[in-house]
Amino acid sequence: MPAGDTPDTGVLETDVCVVGGGPAGLALALGLVRRGVRTTVLERSTGGQRELRGESLSPDSVRLLDRFGVLERLRADALTVHRLEVADAGRPVLSIDFARFPYAYRHPMEIPQPRLLAELTTAAAREPGFRLLPGRTATGLWREAGRVVGVRAAGPGGPLRVRAALTAVAEGRFGRLREEAGLPATVRPLRRDVLWLRLPRPAAWTEPAYRIRIHRDRHALVLPDANGSTVRVGFSLPKRGLRALRAAGITTLHERLRELVPELADRPEALPGDWSQTALLDIFTADVPVWHAPGAVLLGDAAHTLSPVLGQGVNHALGDAAVLAPLVAGALGDSRPGRARAVDAATAAYQRGRARAVADSHRLQCRQERVFTWSSRPAAAARRTVYRALQTSPRLRARVLEPAYFAAQRGERADRAHEEERT
Repeated sequence: MPAGDTPDTGVLETDVCVVGGGPAGLALALGLVRRGVRTTVLERSTGGQRELRGESLSPDSVRLLDRFGVLERLRADALTVHRLEVADAGRPVLSIDFARFPYAYRHPMEIPQPRLLAELTTAAAREPGFRLLPGRTATGLWREAGRVVGVRAAGPGGPLRVRAALTAVAEGRFGRLREEAGLPATVRPLRRDVLWLRLPRPAAWTEPAYRIRIHRDRHALVLPDANGSTVRVGFSLPKRGLRALRAAGITTLHERLRELVPELADRPEALPGDWSQTALLDIFTADVPVWHAPGAVLLGDAAHTLSPVLGQGVNHALGDAAVLAPLVAGALGDSRPGRARAVDAATAAYQRGRARAVADSHRLQCRQERVFTWSSRPAAAARRTVYRALQTSPRLRARVLEPAYFAAQRGERADRAHEEERT
């Protein structure tokens, strides 16, 4: 059945049912159908429009898109990011050219998420066995004899049950199926939230870059949009601090902008006129000790919700899909009565293969979060010293920055070196 077709009410049979048509779910579906696995994706939204739209892709994720076979078709809509720049107390303390790193894929990219989702869908729809059901919401898990055997869904055409050998839950950080699968998360709110807004790119910013501006315990992250003409600005706020900021009035936000990123405040007419032009992101992490249950598996934000620092959400979603797809395809290729055990062994192997990378990103994010909140004069001076050391020391840059942007490529290079030593 072509992508977008919706069956009548009843029972639909598939090999894998993916709940959530974001980067994790669609990348997994693409990896599965290319291996001959029938895959059905349930996505509650329509037309690729979703609430959160992570657009920043690390060099490792750019490499994965190339391996998925979709990178070349996305290049026309992508923006290549050349530098990482940090200014503290109005003074530049770090400026790193991504071209200086010794990897095949060196530059991050900005790709609008609707465009990324559309290309993953198009690529999957070229393969037999792919089915996308937009406007369908999974209302609960379908169990038999204590095992998840699919989902119950609602949407166009009425109720539907989808039977599958594996149910992959990729419905994001607020989904309910994670709890229903008996895989609870420990949610840890961080000490801040982020207020996002979009503004015109200053004409002086001719080179696409990630720009971080810090002043004592306040900071702003400025990301270039793929269109090249606008930027996304994320302001740090104390946890639950938006109410106080709004009570002070929109001009207080303008003042915060002039304090941290004065280049963006040169055009008063472009500044937000009311709070509807902003969006608040509640910052928390979710620790899920086990990502799999009999007949079910979590991936993406459902398995590990990270903070937006260093833009790791989409990157880990793609990484999860790349590891999970071949394991599941191999297990489903076993037609013996023990196939269910093989599927569960595959999902356990997937978590073992991904847990360290996710934990490393979490630790890196927590360290960076703490550095951003240093507010005393001695602490702020120490922070500037650290950034200047990163600027001057290639060894320190490799130790601190490569795990954020090149973890997978770095790991593969280390594995190759180890193999060469053994032989």
